[in-house]
Amino acid sequence: MPGFFFSHNNMTELNGKEDCKLAEGKVHRKKQKAFGTDLKSYLKCMVPHIESGIKTSNSRNVMLSAEEVIQWSQSLEKLLASQSGQGIFREFLKSEFSEENIEFWLACEDYKKTKSDKLHGKAERIYEEFVQSDAIKQINIDYQMREATAKKAQDPTHTSFDEAQKTVYILMERDSYPRFLKSKSYLNLLNQLQTNTSK
Repeated sequence: MPGFFFSHNNMTELNGKEDCKLAEGKVHRKKQKAFGTDLKSYLKCMVPHIESGIKTSNSRNVMLSAEEVIQWSQSLEKLLASQSGQGIFREFLKSEFSEENIEFWLACEDYKKTKSDKLHGKAERIYEEFVQSDAIKQINIDYQMREATAKKAQDPTHTSFDEAQKTVYILMERDSYPRFLKSKSYLNLLNQLQTNTSK
């Protein structure tokens, strides 16, 4: 099990920020199943005006609108095209212990924009983190695809992870995405925004 271990002496040497991060990590692990709580905290950061009541959806301060959240239900593609959508969907996947799927998908999107001279390093990192058989955040692909992706990662091009990314996308689209749309967190967020818009 990967993790960070600190001796008692080292703990006293940690500065305030590291102490805070360590404490947050402990709290996060304890509350892994409390998705509603995590999402509410996330939304307070992303949409600070939800709690205080929004009078109109046209306000420049509003980062998230009911229209945008409704669009997320049209397709996984529209959900992932939204920065807020990515964040909220990622929190949902964390609650289901499958956040490696969106993390891999986002890593692949970033990889496609990488300059050719940096491809090798990024390909190696993505392979080690998500693809290899003992990867920390191993994605759910079959043996043949794992082997094929490994070969492509050794001599990387911008399309080295395309097949694996497509497989993971389909998995999210068929499995996690429909559950996300039926989740209390998504429906409550939509209801909250619609209520605030109609005020």
